[in-house]
Amino acid sequence: MLLKSPIRAVRAAFLALCLGGGALVNYADGGGDLARHLSMAAILGLLLILVDMLLKGFSLRSLTGLTLGLAVGALISYFVSVSPLMDERVYGEGTSDIKSKIFAARIILFLASTYLATVITLRSRDEFNLVIPYIRFNALDTPPNLVVLDTSSLIDGRIVGLADSGFVTAGLVLPRFIIEELQTVADSNEPTRRARGRRGLANLNALKEVKNVDLRIHESGMGPQGTVDDRLIALALSLKAALLTTDYNLAQIARFHGVKWLNLNALAKSMKFEVTPGDVVEVELAREGREPGQAVGHLPDGSMVVVLDGAPHLGKTIAAEVTNITPTNAGRMIFAKVRALV
Repeated sequence: MLLKSPIRAVRAAFLALCLGGGALVNYADGGGDLARHLSMAAILGLLLILVDMLLKGFSLRSLTGLTLGLAVGALISYFVSVSPLMDERVYGEGTSDIKSKIFAARIILFLASTYLATVITLRSRDEFNLVIPYIRFNALDTPPNLVVLDTSSLIDGRIVGLADSGFVTAGLVLPRFIIEELQTVADSNEPTRRARGRRGLANLNALKEVKNVDLRIHESGMGPQGTVDDRLIALALSLKAALLTTDYNLAQIARFHGVKWLNLNALAKSMKFEVTPGDVVEVELAREGREPGQAVGHLPDGSMVVVLDGAPHLGKTIAAEVTNITPTNAGRMIFAKVRALV
C-alpha cells in the first residue's frame, strides 16, 4: 500500500531503524537471541509512534507553554528549597529523620509547583506572547485571523452552512463559558428559551462535524467577574479576533471597544439575488396568490415572486420572466410571467 503522507513515511522509517537497532544490539550481545531483540525494538518503536499519535493536537504553541510552565515551576521550587524554610539546621541537626522529611517536602514542592505552573500556562497560552527584542514569536498553527463565536450566532445557525460551504477560512474560537451558557439556556423551564438553547447545541455539534474548519474550545474564562458580553469582548481584544454575533447591542459595544463585528445579516443582504425586468429566473410555485390565476414562489434569498397565470403550475418549478419589481417594507416583491416549465 502506498504511503499517503510524509508523516507515515517517517513513522515507517523510524520503525525500520528501531528494528535495525535491535539487530545491532543482538550482534553486540553475541547474536544469541535475534527474535527477542527485534521484538523489543518493535515494541519500543510502536510505543513511541503511539505517543506521537496521541500528541497529534499538541502544537508548537502548546510546547512553548509547557516548557515555560515547567521552567517557572522549577524556578519557584528551587527558590523555596534554598530558603531557610528548608534548612535542616533551623530544625536542629540532631533531630531524627529530619533530612528525609525535608527531602520529601522538596519532592512534593517540585511536583506541585511544576504541575500548577504548567497547567496555568497552557490554559493561558493565548493570552501572552513570548517576546525577545525585535523578534516576536507567533503560533505557527494559528490562522492570521480568528473569529470568536457567541451564543446568538450558534442559535442562529447560519455559520454552520457558511462553514460547510468552505467560505470560512478563519479559526473559530468558542469560549467555554459560551458552551456553559448554551447548556443553561437548554435546561431552562421556559419552552421557547429551552428550544433555542437546544437548537444552539445542535448547531454546535453540526459545526464540529464540518471538515476543514478550525474550531477551537477556549478554556480561559477571562475572569469570573462581569457579564458574558464583557468576557466576550475581553477575549476578542486579547486574541485580536473579530466577533461573530447577531446581538445588535453586543455588536455596538464591541465596535466601541475596537473589536471588529462580523454581521451575518449584512452578509445575507450582500448576497441577495439581483434581478431586473427581462431576466429569467427559476422558481418553484408553492401557493396561490391573492389575485385569480396568480401563483407565489420564492428566490433562494427569500424574495417573493408573484407569477401571473401561474396557478395551473402549482408545485412545479418554472422559468419565469421578470416584469416588474416593487420595493416593500419587508424587502421587495417581484412580478413575473410564465416562460416555460423546467
